[in-house]
Amino acid sequence: MYEEDILEKKQRTELVLKNVYNLPPMPQVIDETLRLLNSKTSTVRELTAVIIKDQSLVTKILSIANSPLYGLQRRVSTIDFAVTILGYAELRNIVLILSMIESFKNKTDKYLDQKEFWMHSYIVGSACKKLSDDLNLQKSSEAFIAGFLHDLGVTVMHRYFHSNFITITDLVLNEGMNHLDAEKEILGLTHGEIGTILLEKWNFPNSLCDPVRFHHTPGKSANKVLASLIHLVDYMTQKFEIGNFKWDEKIELDEEAIAELKLIDKNNVDEFIESYRNMFQEQLQNIRLFN
Repeated sequence: MYEEDILEKKQRTELVLKNVYNLPPMPQVIDETLRLLNSKTSTVRELTAVIIKDQSLVTKILSIANSPLYGLQRRVSTIDFAVTILGYAELRNIVLILSMIESFKNKTDKYLDQKEFWMHSYIVGSACKKLSDDLNLQKSSEAFIAGFLHDLGVTVMHRYFHSNFITITDLVLNEGMNHLDAEKEILGLTHGEIGTILLEKWNFPNSLCDPVRFHHTPGKSANKVLASLIHLVDYMTQKFEIGNFKWDEKIELDEEAIAELKLIDKNNVDEFIESYRNMFQEQLQNIRLFN
């Protein structure tokens, strides 16, 4: 009977998500910028002319370009230089991230602090990129996007299932349930599964969708390396107490994830993790996306 109840809740949740076919409308400047970044004929001058229409967008792009994420030796002070030094592919990732933030800009309430949520998302994404580079794992841009989007389902729940979100939070605080069990109990799906449903609808590749779905259980992922990387970084944010994002509290490090990241010595995991403490703190101090 319990499994039938969960299945019924899952079907109801999926029905609601079927109506979220598209991202909410993006700001015009971001939309124009993405169109130019996807064009094979656009020029740096055209890109710059569009981006500088929105000084908030300019500030955020330059903030990311000058963050430890890229470790550039020269300070990037203009958009045309940012385009030149980063390239279209990296700038596309940055603008995509900013568009997601704008599109899902919910009101903060006592159940979810939006600034803390997006800060956590950005830090996980940037740390995934850094570790991917250091461990020579795969395309670091994929690691950045997947890491950033890994908890998308949380803000989707907050926006489209708000009363259920409140119930889930109450179960965690008052009944001692962990978030994943509470999500499954109330919605029939976890935030990883909910985020993945929308990413698939928006035609994100499976190489990104699958790790988002299984970032808490990386052993089940078809892309175990990226799922394990996200899981490890999630754990590190809690260990270092970076930000104030409650959804990953009490997260336990999956030994299978460490085994999958073969370049990490399983006998010196704590030492490896500790070596990145300063990097996480620098990210938190330098990024100004969410002010």
